[in-house]
Amino acid sequence: MTVTAAVQPMWIAIANQITDIDLTALQGTWSVAQYLALTAHTNRLIEYTDGVIEVLPMPTEKHQAISLVLLLSFLAFVRPRGGVAFYAPLRLEIRPGKFREPDLLLLLRSDDPRRQNDYWRGADLVAEIVSADNPARDLEEKPRDYAEAGIPEYWIVNPLDETITVLTLAGDAYAPYGVFRRGVAARSRLLDGFAVRVDEVFDA
Repeated sequence: MTVTAAVQPMWIAIANQITDIDLTALQGTWSVAQYLALTAHTNRLIEYTDGVIEVLPMPTEKHQAISLVLLLSFLAFVRPRGGVAFYAPLRLEIRPGKFREPDLLLLLRSDDPRRQNDYWRGADLVAEIVSADNPARDLEEKPRDYAEAGIPEYWIVNPLDETITVLTLAGDAYAPYGVFRRGVAARSRLLDGFAVRVDEVFDA
């Protein structure tokens, strides 16, 4: 389906009422073009896999406070070294037909060709803050997805048990690099020398 200017108001209306729509009948039929058009007209986090869309919960203030601490820490490290870091909502293509919206994502080079205006076609590091509504999404599903995308490092920031788990890609799956708790700093294997205090993150 090609989205033209004539049907833009329809997409805006759908985007504004997305949580009130029964998506069951439409699941499996959404095209990538429809997904991109829909997400271009809402600030809700919506992910897409092979015709199925998933509307994620609205972030809480605590979630956003944690995200901000991490974003500023990553930016302070990668910017002077020529890298770039961003935060949701920003679409990330896992593969053709699959999109995620990580809480944080970064590239080591700001001129990386995978950095596109509509959506990124890859990343060097992504981070997710575990949502209480469905922890398995961040703990089990997304490690598979980000490994499929070939992303070298994945941070799982879990307010439920106050841990930061850093996973690094080994072949086609992730291996644990470290599980960091209060009283220590979480470290990156990819970003040599980068560290952030776990207490600072969860006290945000």
